[in-house]
Amino acid sequence: MKKNYLLLLLLSSAFLFAQTPGSESAVMTVDATIPYQGHDETTPLLGSAQYKIYYDNVDGVLDKPIFLIDGFDPNDSRDIPAVYALLNYGNSGLNLGDLIRDEGYDLVVLNFEASYQSPTDGTMLMGGADYIQRNAFTLIELINTVNSMKVGSEQNVVIGPSMGGLISRYALRYMEQNTMDHDTRLHISFDVPHRGANVPIGMQYLFNYMVNGAPGITEAEPLVNGLLNSPAAKQMLIDHYLGHVNANGVNQDASVHTPKGAPDFRDAFQTELDAMGFPQNARNVAITNGSGVGQMTGTPGMELINHTFNTGTVQIAGITFYSQAQIVSNFAPVANETIDVSNFTGQIRLLPFGPWTSLLQFDASAQSPATSDGLDSAPGGQFDLFSFDDGSNPLITDFFSNLNAQYFSFIPTLSGLAIVNQPNWYANPDINDSPFANTYIPTDNEPHVTLTDGNVAFVVTEILQGTLGTTDFLNTHKIKLQQNPVYNSMTLLSSTDIANARISIIDLTGKLVLNTRTSLSKSTTIPFNLESGLYLLNIQTENGFIFNTKLLVK
Repeated sequence: MKKNYLLLLLLSSAFLFAQTPGSESAVMTVDATIPYQGHDETTPLLGSAQYKIYYDNVDGVLDKPIFLIDGFDPNDSRDIPAVYALLNYGNSGLNLGDLIRDEGYDLVVLNFEASYQSPTDGTMLMGGADYIQRNAFTLIELINTVNSMKVGSEQNVVIGPSMGGLISRYALRYMEQNTMDHDTRLHISFDVPHRGANVPIGMQYLFNYMVNGAPGITEAEPLVNGLLNSPAAKQMLIDHYLGHVNANGVNQDASVHTPKGAPDFRDAFQTELDAMGFPQNARNVAITNGSGVGQMTGTPGMELINHTFNTGTVQIAGITFYSQAQIVSNFAPVANETIDVSNFTGQIRLLPFGPWTSLLQFDASAQSPATSDGLDSAPGGQFDLFSFDDGSNPLITDFFSNLNAQYFSFIPTLSGLAIVNQPNWYANPDINDSPFANTYIPTDNEPHVTLTDGNVAFVVTEILQGTLGTTDFLNTHKIKLQQNPVYNSMTLLSSTDIANARISIIDLTGKLVLNTRTSLSKSTTIPFNLESGLYLLNIQTENGFIFNTKLLVK
C-alpha cells in the first residue's frame, strides 16, 4: 500500500505540474549558494545566471532534462533564444533542440549575463566571461533546482559547448567530490578547450598596444579589456600577452617568447582542472570541430594583415597633421623559429602630400617551441575573425575587411579531445589517448561549435541510447513509442524482434490497468480501453532489460 501511495504521489505531481507540450517557461534567475573568490578579488562572491525551460513536445512534463550551458560571451551577445538557435544545423532549418523535444526531452538553457550584481554584496561581475569556477557553482545550483522539480527517475544529460563544457565538467566533478548527487548519466563536451584555447598572440599584442599604448584607440577597447583581459579568457588562453609584457603592460619583455599563459590565471586553472579530472558517475563523450587528419587553418608564420590605415588628422602642439597607421601581423611561426608577429607604425605629415615621418613604433615577436609549429594554424575548431565586426565602427570594419584570412585555430583538436600526452598540436589524434568514452572528429576543420548532420547524429544516438538500458543490450535493441499521446492503442517500435516481453501500465492511483505478455516486432500495436490521463508504461524483457516512459492517453 505504501508503495502504491508513493507512486500515486509521483504521478499526481507529474499531472499537476504538466505544461502544454512545446511550451516554454519564463526566463528565471538562479543564484549560486557556493561562493568563489578569484585571484584578484578580496572576498568570495556568489554567482548568478538566467535560465529557461523549453518543455518537451510530447507531454509537457519536466521529466527528462537536458541542460545546455552557454559558453564564453563577455557582452551577452547570445541571449537565451540565441543560445537555443545555436542548435540549428543543416540547410533546412532543422534544430537539435526541436528534435530532442520531439523525443520527450526538456531543454534547460543556462545563460550568463554580460554583467550583474553578485547576490553577496552587489559587486559587479562579468557573467559570460567571469571565473569558470564561479559559473560552475551557479550551474550546480541550477542542477539541484531542476532535480528538485523534475518528475520520475530519468537522469540528466548535460551539454557543454565551448567554455560551457569547462563549466559543466567542473560542476559535475565538484558535485561528486563533495557528495552532491548531480543525477546525470551523460556529459557531452562540444569543442571544449580542455587543454586551453588560442587567439593569435600577434593580434593580442597589436590590440593591447592600440588601446593601452600611445595610440589610445578606444574603439578597440572591448576587444582587449572585455575579451582578452576577462577572468575566463586569462584562464583559458594557452598564450596570453600578459605573460610576455614588461611592467608597463604594453612593451614586450625580451625574456620569454614561447607560449605562456596569463600569470596567476592560466596555469592555476589548468592545474586545478587536471587534478579534478572528469565526472566519474556520468558517461563522458566529446565532439570536436577540429580536423582529425591534420588539416591546417592557413600556414605557420603566414601574414594575417599588412595594411596602411588612414587615421585622419591629429593635433600636435596646436598644429594639424595628417596621420596614418601601418599595421602588420603574422601567425605564430614554425617550430623553434622566432619571427615578428606584430608591428605598428604611426606616421604623420603636415601637408596632404610629401614624405611621412614615423612618430610611433611598436613591434613584438613570438617563438614556437621545438615540439610544435605555432597554434594559430593548427588543426582545430576555427574562430571566425569577421564576427568581431558588427558594423558599428568604421575603423574596426576597415581592419577586419583587410585581413588575409577569415579563420584561426581557436580550439586545437587535441585540446577538444583532452589529449595531454601529445606536445605537437599538429599530430593526428589517437583516440586511445583521450579520456572520453566516445568521440566525434570531422575530417575538415569546422567553425567553432558548428553543428552538422554528422555530429548531430552522434549526439542524438548518445542521448537516446542512454534511456534504453544496458550497453550490451543497446548494441542490438531499441524500443520507442511511435507516438505519444495515444488514444485507444499504442504502437511500439522495436529495432529487433523481442520474444515474450512483459507490458504493464499503471494509472494515477497506482493500479495496474494493463498487464500482458507479447512478442515485439518492428511495429507492434497493443489495444486498450483507458480513460484519458497520465500513465506509467513499463516494458520488461526476459533478460531483464527495462524500458520506462510516461504515457499520455487522450
